[in-house]
Amino acid sequence: GRWGFPGGKIEFGETIDQAAIRELAEETAITAEAMCIVTSVDAFGFDERGVVTSHFVLIAVLCRWLSGSLLAGDDALEARWYGLDEVDETQLDLSKDVAEVAELAARIYGNESGT
Repeated sequence: GRWGFPGGKIEFGETIDQAAIRELAEETAITAEAMCIVTSVDAFGFDERGVVTSHFVLIAVLCRWLSGSLLAGDDALEARWYGLDEVDETQLDLSKDVAEVAELAARIYGNESGT
């Protein structure tokens, strides 16, 4: 029930960029091109004693929209575009580091596009 970015596992033989483009298409019906890696985020799971039970490395990839209309995939309740000014943890139930990653991606995109 939290807002986050599309994502999933990298398939054997797939690059990070290929996985990002594929997951974006599967989860949102958007076709895009990968621009660059924005950052990585460690996501740990813990049991009731505080012992680490899982560790995922989430790699955020900045993508440029090419075509398609936003549509939630079967693993999401809803898909929606948000402006950077709307990505606020006090107003939205966000997954870990979503606001920080969105801000960093916006800065990188501004530098890449000259805006």
